[in-house]
Amino acid sequence: MISHRLLLSAAVVPALMALSAAPAFAETLKVVASFTVLADVVKQVGGDHVHVTSLVGPNGDPHEFEPSPADAKNLKAAEVTFVSGEGLEGWMERLITASGYKGKPVTVSDGIATRTMEEDGEKITDPHVWNSPVNVKVWVANIEKALSSADPADAAAFKANAEKYTKTLDELNAYAHAKFDAIAEDRRKVLTSHDAFGYFGREYKVSFLAPLGLSTESEASAAGVAKLIEQIKSEHVKAYFFENSNDPRLVKQVAKATGAEPGGELFVESLSDAKGPAPTYEKMFRYNVDQLAAAMAKSS
Repeated sequence: MISHRLLLSAAVVPALMALSAAPAFAETLKVVASFTVLADVVKQVGGDHVHVTSLVGPNGDPHEFEPSPADAKNLKAAEVTFVSGEGLEGWMERLITASGYKGKPVTVSDGIATRTMEEDGEKITDPHVWNSPVNVKVWVANIEKALSSADPADAAAFKANAEKYTKTLDELNAYAHAKFDAIAEDRRKVLTSHDAFGYFGREYKVSFLAPLGLSTESEASAAGVAKLIEQIKSEHVKAYFFENSNDPRLVKQVAKATGAEPGGELFVESLSDAKGPAPTYEKMFRYNVDQLAAAMAKSS
């Protein structure tokens, strides 16, 4: 008579062998991104295979960011870290040193056709590349490559997500062109807080005038503001916008002197929180396009 113990073993052994042969579940990658716009794009490519932490939070200013001990802890634990680059994250090297992070951040803007601008008599690279979805397509390719290198088992998923999101970016670009191409070029002029819309302006032929340069840390001179006021008057700029991550007082002061009307708030360097109008890059870009186009159409 065969014992119950032997029957049990006969049933259990194949089951155990099947379990041992089953593929191990891939772990979720711990990823850090420097600011919310980039963090969202990384999430779109990484999907369920990444856990993304943004160092700069919603409505935060990446120029004036002051990292905390919690940020140092998150960075040290990261398996992959992403920065935009081109001088945006001036604080990153200090944070890497303070945290003891051993990796090298992936610069997602590598390969973008950057534009230069003049600030305080010097030519510098404009870091605000994400305000054109054409540039964000380069981000997506660089993010996919880095995630696939860190987690080859999920490379097919990253590729599929990247292809899907690239189509979304093409749709955003077409959406913006449809809006602005219908407005006369001499009406595509607005006043904003600082010079962060250069790539947007280049793509859609919109002129942005601003009292501050590329960084919100810079200070506007009295002579510079006076010159800007005269320019706004002579070019008949009708609308001004302030930014979710910056102090609006200076732009309001300039607007008051010129008679420009408020067009609303733009999300330039930071997403809103989940309850705001711009919790993702896609929503942020559409929102900005709608706000700007509405103000220009009103002034036509």
